[in-house]
Amino acid sequence: MSTLIGNRVARLRGVSALFCSCLFLAAASPARAQPTVASSEWKAIQRVIAQQRAALIAGNDRKAFAYATPAIQAEFGDPTSFMAMVQTGYSALLTARYVEFLEGAVIDGAVIQPLRLIDSDNTVRVALYTMEKQKNGTWRISGCRIAPSMVQAT
Repeated sequence: MSTLIGNRVARLRGVSALFCSCLFLAAASPARAQPTVASSEWKAIQRVIAQQRAALIAGNDRKAFAYATPAIQAEFGDPTSFMAMVQTGYSALLTARYVEFLEGAVIDGAVIQPLRLIDSDNTVRVALYTMEKQKNGTWRISGCRIAPSMVQAT
């Protein structure tokens, strides 16, 4: 089981670098009309992320797993495997001493909500959440990539 989780984490880290490159290229490319997300929707997105993070920190794997899209749930199969993946590959979400939502964006149709994470040693990272609106109108997390930040905390 740990090999399976390790393979998933390694794959997600590789995708993370690619994802960050795509974000950079999208930001540098000429502006295109992008769907907009209302202010109230950004607040709902941030609430989902904050609630999942609180559940992760509390060790409530079932609640944390419930904030993931059906596709993510299918990939990991159960809350225990999901929590093991988070603890192995996304520990910054659990250990950050300070978090701050940054301005979200819609890039090539993907809804991206960045979250600044500052660790106790002042290491700064940015968690880039991709979000999907469900048919029932709720938002769920479809992915998260953690990237180093160019900003240094003081």
